[in-house]
Amino acid sequence: MNLILLREEQKQTPTQYKLTESQMKHVTQVLRKADGERIRVGVVNGNIGDAIFDLPSGLVNIVHLDALPPKSLPLTLVLALPRPNMLKRTLTNITAMGVKNVYLIHSSKVEKSYWQSPVLKPESIENFVFEGLEQAKDTVIPTITFCPRFKPFVEDIFPTLMTPDVLGLLAHPYNAKACPIDLKQPSILAIGPEGGWSEYEVGKWQEAGVETVQMGDRILKVETAVPVLLSRLYPA
Repeated sequence: MNLILLREEQKQTPTQYKLTESQMKHVTQVLRKADGERIRVGVVNGNIGDAIFDLPSGLVNIVHLDALPPKSLPLTLVLALPRPNMLKRTLTNITAMGVKNVYLIHSSKVEKSYWQSPVLKPESIENFVFEGLEQAKDTVIPTITFCPRFKPFVEDIFPTLMTPDVLGLLAHPYNAKACPIDLKQPSILAIGPEGGWSEYEVGKWQEAGVETVQMGDRILKVETAVPVLLSRLYPA
């Protein structure tokens, strides 16, 4: 945790926030901050700055919030819903890398039971997202949209995202060109399940105007493929 991210409900006064139990533990045991020392804080969807730690009260007193959060990636990520135990790591990585618009969709190779997982509960998703934000010293919460039906997403929602200036890319290991490097334009990247998109799904994506791209002969797990593709498309 490289940033203590403060929620609106933690605000006590305009300049004071009450730390949660987990934040107190991190500040005292990991950061080893003593009473009166400064810590780096950020306000959800707001600026970043410094605050004075008040150990007896468990409060932080804002000194200043004068730094903007880092720039987000100009990319919308469409992701076939991963296995629940992989979703946590994937969403945390996505958030840390600056993706602000994510669609989790269904695919023929996604188990329907995944959609019933408690991992998809709002409080769980929020925890994954906050972990990524605090890791990357960011404050802007990404929008995560669930689309449990493939065809309505591709036919009805996706066309509204594909404006003329946006490049649509489909990660697919077969009959695809090499993934571009260092894009200068916004893009939509669709990544399938570990078993890959079905032929029908690839056809629907191509009808929607996307280009199929690949990274070579190796087939990577989703949690690996996501950061590799993002860092290739938009190098730091």
